Amino acid sequence: MKIAVIPARGKSKRIPRKNIKEFCGRPMIAWSIEIAKASKLFDHIIVSTDDAEIAAVSKTWGAEVPFMRPAVLSDDHASTIEVLAHATQWGLRQGWTVSAVCCVYATAPFIQVEDLKLGLETLESGAWAYTFAVTDFAAPIFRSFRKHSEGGVEMFFPEHFSTRSQDFPNAMHDAGQFYWGRPWAWIEGKRIFDRHSVPITIPRWRVQDIDNQDDWVRAELIHKQLEAKKHDRHI
Repeated sequence: MKIAVIPARGKSKRIPRKNIKEFCGRPMIAWSIEIAKASKLFDHIIVSTDDAEIAAVSKTWGAEVPFMRPAVLSDDHASTIEVLAHATQWGLRQGWTVSAVCCVYATAPFIQVEDLKLGLETLESGAWAYTFAVTDFAAPIFRSFRKHSEGGVEMFFPEHFSTRSQDFPNAMHDAGQFYWGRPWAWIEGKRIFDRHSVPITIPRWRVQDIDNQDDWVRAELIHKQLEAKKHDRHI
């Protein structure tokens, strides 16, 4: 059995009610629920939330909300791994024979069915704990620097000031979309970014954090283009 868990707490601060705010014509979380359903990979699609309104919206769009997330896992300090471990343990207590659990973020409208399928295939290709979506940085991180309060700058890696760009290793970052994991990995709290995890690389233009209003506007523009391309393919 494979289950999807969509974490969606109610106390988003930078964009109030972000998880159910309308995004391109439907609640944001609906896009994640719909792509999980369209993949046909999951026996259960569960939304883990502490919020009654999010629970109601999630059920309307076809997800299950079989429990309300406890307060201890709903503050700013609760980690994704802790939330997924809680949901995984809940499923096992129901007698479910769970082989894989996928965390699908509620604010990830750019996930594609093919991404989820490739993630599962990769997870099952070896003794991996996790597979997850990544992309590469737009600029070399080894030339990054910070600004000091007095106005000057300081490189994080000053030893690479003169290194050629083509000599840098390829640096990647979490796309913030989904994580496939084995039940034991979630429950044991295994770190995701480690040697027991395999990255699924997706194009940079299909990755967008949504943490402020500018992010939201940019994400809607990208999403409309993606939906238009899907429509063109089906004409």
